[in-house]
Amino acid sequence: MFDVLVFLFENYYQTETYPDHDTLARKLHAAGFERDDIRDALDWLNTLDDSQEDSLPKSLDERFSFRGYTTDEAAKLSSESRGFVAFLESAKVLTPLLRELIVERAMALPDSIVGLDKLKVIALMVLWTRRGNVDALILDINRTGNGGRGASHVRRRSTL
Repeated sequence: MFDVLVFLFENYYQTETYPDHDTLARKLHAAGFERDDIRDALDWLNTLDDSQEDSLPKSLDERFSFRGYTTDEAAKLSSESRGFVAFLESAKVLTPLLRELIVERAMALPDSIVGLDKLKVIALMVLWTRRGNVDALILDINRTGNGGRGASHVRRRSTL
């Protein structure tokens, strides 16, 4: 699923739009992705589009907050993942509302543990769909096996 999300970002970020669900599914299948991965990725994206960001109080963004994690969240999100979320928030890349959306999307995954690589893709997708601008992050794909698709890494772009 994450390879599909990375592919979507790489191919549709510049246009800031992507084709309808059926056309997109056909293009992804033609690119070599499995139907189950395509379905999972598109369902995950649809849920992200429909997420309940509005259910959180807007005042959350108006003040400094500290994010403690529940026992379930701490067990599922690796310490590196939680540290990355804190880093993005301290760097003013994430608002508290976006942070909560990232945590919610990570908790929605069936994985027992969400490591740093997956959390970086989640953060990228949330920023892309919510703000249409990920200038503070860049996506670096390491091409290793897996049909030419590899692990993804998001890192902070330095300003010169």
